[in-house]
Amino acid sequence: MRIVLVGATGLVGSKLLPLIRNHDLLVLTRRPTGTGVAERIAAAVEWPRLLSGTSIDAAVSTLGTTWKMAGSWAEFERVDRTAVVEFARAARDGGASQLVSVSSVGADPDSNNRYLALKGRTEADLAGIGFARLDLLRPGLLRGERGSDRPFLERFGIAISPVTNLLLRGRRDRFAAIDAADVACAIAALLKQREPGVFVHHNREIKGWVRGGTKTE
Repeated sequence: MRIVLVGATGLVGSKLLPLIRNHDLLVLTRRPTGTGVAERIAAAVEWPRLLSGTSIDAAVSTLGTTWKMAGSWAEFERVDRTAVVEFARAARDGGASQLVSVSSVGADPDSNNRYLALKGRTEADLAGIGFARLDLLRPGLLRGERGSDRPFLERFGIAISPVTNLLLRGRRDRFAAIDAADVACAIAALLKQREPGVFVHHNREIKGWVRGGTKTE
């Protein structure tokens, strides 16, 4: 399968890359991954041009920034929405029939929360591009090594997640913390799916794919 990936140096992408490197994989990145896979290195605004003339079966976006790295809502939207959507359009132009994209629990274009509204608008943009299959993953708080760019409240949330996860049962389990490695494993499994449509995967469905595959709600 010919796969193009953005976000390979991030929390989820770095876990995903070794799971799919046996495919015909191309990584678009702003800095080298150091993994030996085929890479095209440039600023995100250049990624659509770098895909011109490339034949693609499936595209994956695990791209995302943090507030500490972005520093402004304009920069946050440039990475988490504009770069993702423009990459997806270029991949679709290259023949990709499937897109798998990591979003966020609570994503809703009508949300009063600016972050969740941005994520919801990004999902709506992706749904309008015309992929035969679109998989949107909405994990809860992502656990894993990210370094010093995590805000204090996020680090605190991860520290107490073993307790809070016990309290988040039933439909509330979508808000629980989840390992980035589980999200990566789910993406690798979803790339094998061929049923057309738009599929939204929360924590429970993500873990179901890790265990061997499940239908989403």
